[in-house]
Order: sequence, then structure tokens, then C-alpha cells
Amino acid sequence: MAPHARIATVDSSTLQIILSGLGTGSIYALIAVGFNIIFKSTGALNFAQGEWVMMGGLLAAFCFNDAQMPVWQACLLAGLAVAVIGGLTERLLIRPLLNQTPFAITLVTVGIALLSKSLVMLSLGKNPVGYPGLSQTAFVPLWGASVATQTLWILGITLVFMILAQLFFNHTRWGCAMRAAAANPAAAALVGIRHHRVVLGSFIIAAAVGGLAGTIITPLTLMSYDSGAMLGFKGFSAAMLGGLGSLFGATLGGLLLGLLEALVSGFITSQFKDAAAFLVLLLVLVLRPQGLLGKAEVTKL
Repeated sequence: MAPHARIATVDSSTLQIILSGLGTGSIYALIAVGFNIIFKSTGALNFAQGEWVMMGGLLAAFCFNDAQMPVWQACLLAGLAVAVIGGLTERLLIRPLLNQTPFAITLVTVGIALLSKSLVMLSLGKNPVGYPGLSQTAFVPLWGASVATQTLWILGITLVFMILAQLFFNHTRWGCAMRAAAANPAAAALVGIRHHRVVLGSFIIAAAVGGLAGTIITPLTLMSYDSGAMLGFKGFSAAMLGGLGSLFGATLGGLLLGLLEALVSGFITSQFKDAAAFLVLLLVLVLRPQGLLGKAEVTKL
């Protein structure tokens, strides 16, 4: 093989690894955004976020495989269903605790995650499920690399969502109200912004984002009732890496974590892929607890 041919092969393999990492990182970014949205409105960590991702994938698979819906309809219905579940979760389980500490709400979300996992296992079964991607063509050539079309869909959908999220939170009345209530609930209440409505909206949006992430990743990885915990942990790691409370930080943290996993899997061994998220979380907590783009808070005693 000629030297230039060997270089092309290496470049195409590296490109394939990078694109795969960006696709996976986009999913982590969406999950991290869900964590951030609820954290900004309640100050609590929602450890049921990963279960909403799992529900999105499994409900879309049920709609496609059992209800015989087209893929895009199955994904849309699953995302809407998870958004409704998020709203009901806030209304029935979280709202009575809004006067409690964020730590108490965080503990309740752990219970919600465990309950969700058990209910899904009993209702939809234990077997991993999947469905075709959003395109009929499974792979496309790109600069010498063979890239899954679903990965390109994930990148495109995530990009569109992040742009829409920026527009929503910065240029709409409801989005600005959510930001104001998150920054200063007392001052927001004085101008007529109801905190409980903001929290309800944050749970609906975070659940919808989780459901969206689940519907677009399932064609690549399959989904089962126990997938939510690891997905949630990696999304949490991405949120911590980028900085809790920062939408751009969540995106950056997710992409960096996905790239790190892909590089470890491609150049070292796939057995260490999941360990990368644990290592990232540990290093962030020790070296920079506020994350890359987060702001350190100083409390005077």
C-alpha cells in the first residue's frame, strides 16, 4: 500500500470515530440540557432524567413495532407522551415539595427513577428493542468514511434544538419568565411570575428533551428498561463538565464527553469507554466543581 493510501485510511478512520463521538455526545448534551433546565428552576438534580430517555426509546419502539406507526410518527408520539409524564410527575410528586429543600426534591427524583424503571419493566418487558433510523439508507460515504445516517440525523436535530432553545429562553415571554424565576424567584413573584408554573414548564420541557434523545439514539444502540441509569449518569457528567445552569456548557460538556468516549474506544479499548465518564466526573468534582463554563459561588459564613 502506498504511503498516501495509508494516510487516507487513517484519516477516514479518525473521521469516523470523531463523527461517532459527536453523535453520542449530542445525546449526552440533550440529557445535560434536561438536567440544567430543572436545576435552574428548582435548584435540584433530577435523577429521573435518564429514565425519560429510556421511556422515549421504548415508547417509540412500541409505537413502531406493535402499533405499526411510521418511524417519525412513533418518535413524535413518544416524545409527547414523555412530556406529559414529566408534567404529571411535577404536578403530583414535585409540587407538594416546592417549599422543601432542593436536596429533598433530589431524593424524590431518585425514587421516581427507580419507580419508573420498575413500571416500564413490568409493562414493556425486559428485552432490548429498536427500530429503523429516520432514513432508509443506513450508511453514507463522507470524506472516505462510512457514517451512519442516523448519526447525521442526531447531529442535525441536536443543532436545531439548541438554536430553538436559545431563541426560546432569550426571545420569548415564557422563556424570559423561566430565566427570571430561576435567577430570583422572590423578585419574579413580585412582577407576577408564578414559580410553580415555571417549575411545571421546566419539567415538561426537560422530559420532552429526554424523550427526544431516547427516540433518536435507539436506532443506533437499542434500548431496554435498564438503559436509563447509565444514560442519565453520562448526561449528568456532561452537565457537570460544562457547568450546571449553562445551556452552552451542557452542549459543550456533552460533545466533549462523547468525543472522549469515542477516542478511548477507538484507540485504546471499548472496555474503558464507560469508565471515561466516571473519570471526567471525578476530575471535575476535584479540580473545577463549577464546570468549564459555570461560575463559582462564594458563601460567606
